[in-house]
Order: sequence, then structure tokens, then C-alpha cells
Amino acid sequence: MKYIVFIIMCLCLCTPAKSQTYDELIDKAMDAVEQDSLLLAENYFKEALRLEPANMRNSLLFSNLGTIQRRMGKRKEALESYSLALNKTPYSVTILLNRASLLLEMNDLDRAYTDYCGVLDLDQKNPEALMFRAYIYMKRRQYQDARLDYRSYLEIDPGNKTARLGMALVNQKDKRYHESLEDFNRLIVDYPEDVSLLKARAELEIEMNSFDLALLDLENASKLAKDDPEIYVMCGDIYLLQNKKREAYNAFEKAIELGIPRPELSERLKASKRK
Repeated sequence: MKYIVFIIMCLCLCTPAKSQTYDELIDKAMDAVEQDSLLLAENYFKEALRLEPANMRNSLLFSNLGTIQRRMGKRKEALESYSLALNKTPYSVTILLNRASLLLEMNDLDRAYTDYCGVLDLDQKNPEALMFRAYIYMKRRQYQDARLDYRSYLEIDPGNKTARLGMALVNQKDKRYHESLEDFNRLIVDYPEDVSLLKARAELEIEMNSFDLALLDLENASKLAKDDPEIYVMCGDIYLLQNKKREAYNAFEKAIELGIPRPELSERLKASKRK
């Protein structure tokens, strides 16, 4: 009799979870997400998918599941979930973008590129796809293609800082130095206190052998960011190129004083001491 009662109690405990409907499970999953209980939300979504595997809304569920798994650091599981979502709705721009960004995060550039191309086949002016496909082209050294994507992006949002910087860097990589310099000049006019832009223009000026201009940019950068050791490393490198070894040595020592480990600059320090 006790055994029968125990079985009944077990059945009673298990029944509520099994009797929950598809919609109830989804609601519970969404509540769990709001409470940042991601593992619980993942389990509720999986249970809903098991309960009604043919439900037409499962594409959205797989997509949400993928996003949760991604937040939990389960990248492979997230990728599988996004792919299952796309099996059901292959022309979903949102899900393609989610999978593409995950693939980019996983450094799978080729598959990310395919997804971004898929997005742009559906939406030729999608800003996110244009921006990140341009980035992939840059990594592949396909500078002309990257330039076209950044140009398309800037037609949508002419003032976008990231796209404008991307264009400047593309021109620099493609050795179109004067175009790149013009790009940087316009950016610095618009963002005069952006230290990273001053340093980037200095790097371009070094490539152009305009060492004095580069030093001037770095001097202005140091006024805005007095504790940035990279500025002094760059200055030291320029001084070495100019054969100004004492100035180079002092710049490297300043960089060390600001936090660069001495072993990282040991070769530069030796070079600045040579006769």
C-alpha cells in the first residue's frame, strides 16, 4: 500500500510539468529570461520544442534558444539552434544576422560572410550586413569590395563614424594614402578630441614618411591622454627612424614609466643605445 501511495505521489509531482501547454512553457521561458535565469529559460524552450516539434512558431523558439545559449557561452549549441531556426525560415534576415554575428565571434569568417551575403540578397541596404561584410573583406585584403560596402553604408548614414573610419583604413591598406589622409582629416575635424583618430593618422603619416606631422599628431594626442604609453612607443619608433636615439630612448623610458613592461621594449631600448 505504501508503495502504491509513493507511485501516486511521484505521478502527481511529475504531472504539472508534463501538463503544461506549449504557450505556458514559452511564457515561463520568457519570464525566466527577464529574471536572467538563462538555464531555466533554456530548459523551458527545449520542453516546448519537444512538446510540439511541428509548431510553425518553432523557428522563433529556436532563435530565442540560440540567443540564450550564446549568452551562456554555449556557442556550438547556439549555432545549431540558429541553424535549426533557419531550416524552418531560411529567409529570416534577423536570424541570418544573429547566426552571422555568432560565426564572426567564433572567427568563422567564411560562413559569416555567406550569411551576410544572404542578408544582402534579401535587403541590399541592410546596415549591419554591409558593415560586417566590409570588415570581412578587409580581413581578406579585398579592399575594393570593402570600399564598396562602406560606400553603400555611408549612402544610408553619411555621418557614421565607424564606417568613415573603415573607409579611411581601407584606403590606407590599399595604399591610397592621400585619400586616406583626407578621410582622417575630416574625421579629426569632427572629432578633435578623439585620441585614437590622432594616433591612427600618425600611423598613416609614418607610412607616408611624414615623420614631423606624425610627431605633431602624437604630441596633440599626449595632451589629451597623458597616461597613454602607446603614444610614447610610437614617438620612440619615429625617433629611431630619424636616427634620434637619445629622444627615442627617453620616449621608451616614458612608456615604461606609464606601464609598458620593460622586456617588451628591450630590443627598442638596445637599438636606441647603439652608436
